[in-house]
Amino acid sequence: MAHPSLAKDLFEDMGRKVAEASGQVGEDGEARVVDEIDSLCMNCHENGTTRLLLTKIPFFREIIIMSFDCPHCHFKNSEIQPAGEIQQRGARYTLKVDRAEALNRQIVKSDTCVFRIEEIDLEIPPGRGQLTNVEGMLTMVTSDLEQKQSERKELVPEMYEKIEGVIQTLKQMTSGSKYPFTITVDDPAGNSWIEPSTDDRSGIYSRHEYARTTDQNVSLGLGDGAEDVPEEAPATGIRPEYHATQMYPQMPAESNVNNVDEEDIVENQVYSFPSSCPGCMKSCATNMKMVNIPHFKQVVLMSTVCEHCGYRSNEVKTGGVVPDKGRKITLSVETPEDLARDILKAESCAMSCPELSLSVEPGTLGGRFTTVEGILTQVRDDLHSSIFDTNDNSGGDSLDPAAKRKWEAFFDQLSAAIKGEITFTIVLEDPLASSYVQSFTAPEPDPQMKVEDYERTEEEMENLGLNDIKTEGYGEDEGATHNGVAAEIGT
Repeated sequence: MAHPSLAKDLFEDMGRKVAEASGQVGEDGEARVVDEIDSLCMNCHENGTTRLLLTKIPFFREIIIMSFDCPHCHFKNSEIQPAGEIQQRGARYTLKVDRAEALNRQIVKSDTCVFRIEEIDLEIPPGRGQLTNVEGMLTMVTSDLEQKQSERKELVPEMYEKIEGVIQTLKQMTSGSKYPFTITVDDPAGNSWIEPSTDDRSGIYSRHEYARTTDQNVSLGLGDGAEDVPEEAPATGIRPEYHATQMYPQMPAESNVNNVDEEDIVENQVYSFPSSCPGCMKSCATNMKMVNIPHFKQVVLMSTVCEHCGYRSNEVKTGGVVPDKGRKITLSVETPEDLARDILKAESCAMSCPELSLSVEPGTLGGRFTTVEGILTQVRDDLHSSIFDTNDNSGGDSLDPAAKRKWEAFFDQLSAAIKGEITFTIVLEDPLASSYVQSFTAPEPDPQMKVEDYERTEEEMENLGLNDIKTEGYGEDEGATHNGVAAEIGT
């Protein structure tokens, strides 16, 4: 007989917890909704009470809410901890608050997360975990900064004036008189989160996953900082059709899978080189293959699989010279055959489908080389698993009914588009012009596809680091600087 999972028994939605709480009697033997544990108060060293509530947040995952109360010194403290494991990749969420409704967005800040308000360059370092909303975070920061302001005014008036200016700005943000402003939640453990909404327009909400650095893994207790990369790549274990000797057409017999030190990389040949897993920092192999896309350019497909922790990643890298302009590709998907078009979405590319109310910010999916159907399916599955993460696909009792209906309508429309039942438009906007959609009439113009080159904005130039790159005349500037210094010294 199959037993229900322990997580399902312990971590229930807040609505079910409330329903249970209304019927509990206390110490009559019935299951408690809130567990109580006697704990030592770190303020007065007497015994206090810690209350634990195990619950699940819609759109996110299981968490543990803890509250401590000391009856002797009346010290109180509350925090949250993620109940799940450290995720394979770090996560960074960005929300542009441009209206009062956004102040109610839920925020989960774990004890490894950095919270930032970009406009005032204010940063809350990793520390106590919290479950609150945008308004709550602003209020908490304001309250913390107001402490000991009277002492600062007497002892350090310069610092008092600067902090007072930040406090007034935070109060304006909380009251809604200073819009818009941007908040960022960056957690290398991947256990922090900002609530999404079906009403988000392009540029309002973004989620970006990234590979952790060695220092971040060490801070999370996943490594000791020592390099654990073997001199030779371990056995790759890739599928037979990707081995050089079993390709069609077959590769030359003298080709070697591990000859990455060769000057030239042979097209359509799979290379393997040693690397360290970004999830557990143990040694693994990364496979690489260069593919030539007709009427486009060469791209590099990279795949990493870790046999220790199960980490998997697939990436597409494009190379070549940075073009002078960005490129916008608009494809009209009218028939089921259009869903089979190859599509390359570079990491720098933003994707949108206006008819489907779908917007994917740059970096959200990383680099992907698939089909139109494949990329829409990936977006649907990833988003659906985070919204309706319960076994019955109900989204839990804590999911607002109006929001639930909007999400269901969104997924129904997206599924209809994937099946080819409705027509829609897909737009790829890439400032590096590294994205591609297959044309059925190449090299002739495709009547269903429109390609436009555009001037990059200053923000795009800054985000891509292009303002700091100088490829011509840098030697002359260096010489001029030296001459100028010499002339100044000579005088």
